[in-house]
Amino acid sequence: MRCSSQAGPWLGFWCGLSLGCAAPAATQGATERPEAPAIVLPEVAPSALRAPAVFDTIRDSGQRSQALFTELSRVLLHPRCVNCHVEGDSPAQGAHFEPHEPPVLRGPEDRGVVGMECESCHQDRNLELNRVPGAVGWKLPPRAMAWHDKTPSELCAQLKDPVRNGQRGLADIVEHSRRDPLVAWGWQPGFERPPAPGSQAEFAALVAAWVSSGAECPERDEAVPVNIGANHD
Repeated sequence: MRCSSQAGPWLGFWCGLSLGCAAPAATQGATERPEAPAIVLPEVAPSALRAPAVFDTIRDSGQRSQALFTELSRVLLHPRCVNCHVEGDSPAQGAHFEPHEPPVLRGPEDRGVVGMECESCHQDRNLELNRVPGAVGWKLPPRAMAWHDKTPSELCAQLKDPVRNGQRGLADIVEHSRRDPLVAWGWQPGFERPPAPGSQAEFAALVAAWVSSGAECPERDEAVPVNIGANHD
């Protein structure tokens, strides 16, 4: 894989992180600092997640924590998650954030409105014959938990804020990632819907590793870069 000067800051950052590309030459007259050792991470497919142990090669705990969150954000920013984590009155569907069909409204309790409640169509399991997804407790997350169009940095700050994460502490977030049935649906979406990358167990392991490494947030407000398995589904 080649680095390109036109590929943008994230691609250059992650190319250097994963492939060890050379950094730009120091500005003339500036004090030169020794280059940090190249961090080598394996390539990953869009449908897979890197395991937490892969990030043990990053010696700095803050950088390791940031890299772990960037990896797990590929799940959070996947269509299976962001289609429901919306700020507006209606969820989305499909791979490209299409409007929900039929038209629906959030309602005062995030469960739809009278006569069009979410669970009127969405049962406690996927209904394959009529192609309707379902899981226990199907509903929209609160508006404060909207993720659509967020960068990994913004999403990380939001996830750590009890006001915007459902009043959860970091340990609660790990447990929610590991056991919540609506989270689990992201890997069992039914009817030809591409699942989120990896598995729920792998995702929860990344969340736990991020928390145990200090729960640091990525510093750059950029989208998930394509060369670490961005979500195209």
